[in-house]
Amino acid sequence: MHIHIGRTWSGKPVKITASPKLTLTRILEESSERKGMDMIGVIDAHSPEVQAELESLLAQGAARPLAAGGIRYKKTTLLLGSEVEIKEAGHGAAHFLCYLPSLDEMRRFTRWLAERCTNVQLSSQRIAASVRELQQQVAQWGGVVVPAHIFTPHKGFYGSAADRLSELADPQLIYAVELGLSANSEMADRISELHDKTYLTNSDAHSLGKIGREYQQVQLAEPSFAEWVLALRRKLGRGVVANYGLHPRLGKYHQTKCQACRSPLPAQGDGRCPVCGFRAVVRGVEERVAQLADLPAGTHPPHRPPYVEQIPLEYVPGLGAKRIGKLYAAFGTEMNVLHRASEADLALVVGEEIARLIILARSGRLTIETGGAGVYGRVAPKW
Repeated sequence: MHIHIGRTWSGKPVKITASPKLTLTRILEESSERKGMDMIGVIDAHSPEVQAELESLLAQGAARPLAAGGIRYKKTTLLLGSEVEIKEAGHGAAHFLCYLPSLDEMRRFTRWLAERCTNVQLSSQRIAASVRELQQQVAQWGGVVVPAHIFTPHKGFYGSAADRLSELADPQLIYAVELGLSANSEMADRISELHDKTYLTNSDAHSLGKIGREYQQVQLAEPSFAEWVLALRRKLGRGVVANYGLHPRLGKYHQTKCQACRSPLPAQGDGRCPVCGFRAVVRGVEERVAQLADLPAGTHPPHRPPYVEQIPLEYVPGLGAKRIGKLYAAFGTEMNVLHRASEADLALVVGEEIARLIILARSGRLTIETGGAGVYGRVAPKW
């Protein structure tokens, strides 16, 4: 539910740091045909040229709007979203995901954004509005606002902007928060004010390969916008029934580290790296959660679903693009490989050693070198 557009169909940049292969059509194809996603959220749908590409797909009959919100493309429902940045006086900047039910509402949102940002064509623009103003405006159009990667030190609500939701936002209009790649449910549930929120595990994908590295299994009557909002609010039997997330130690902000030499740093310090003396220390999500926590570990609300830690195929040692392609050809989607295919069947395609690694990853038995200071963790070459 957090996929960026790298380029428009004419080649103009949208998310500058994202792959140029991330066009809307390629995202839809990858999600439907290779990743096996029933529903995705593209959070640069506010960009006028992205909207033009979507209009073309609708005109061709390759996609169709749904009465309950969202757009259907082959086997996948597309929800239209936008990521914006807000910095209020006395607080750091934070990112927010805004989801709207239809292309018409998204066009209205684009016009509203254009009056409040420098370049509405680009992703993640800082806007001249407060968080509450954003929430109220999106709600008027039937949409929802979700704080993005909420714990990360750069542009996360708790990581950068505030200690409590009510400092900047209307908590009653926040139905869900996005955990980010460096946190899981166990960590987030140490903060009591999050116990009534639904947790989203999203990829924040900047390349086609990153789609699906995190996702959630959701109980819906149908894959549509209206049903998805019911799931966020846990109404009428809808809801997230499982979160599939990257192992938190693989996240690039999990541990507090020195940005210069990448040495892990203790929670208590003077801000200077004891190894190299550099002062560019990036506070990790693990440390930040500990600062905010008002509950012991292991405390969860009754509605909290299981969090399934997964290691995507691209992280498995020795598994390159050619072998991944063979796995797709044999099993259809990455989700089938990661969670369903047997070790014996995997071995027939990629050999016994790689098959064994995939099974060890599935069961959480691979050794992980922890990420931090903007560098992803990795699966240790020895296990």
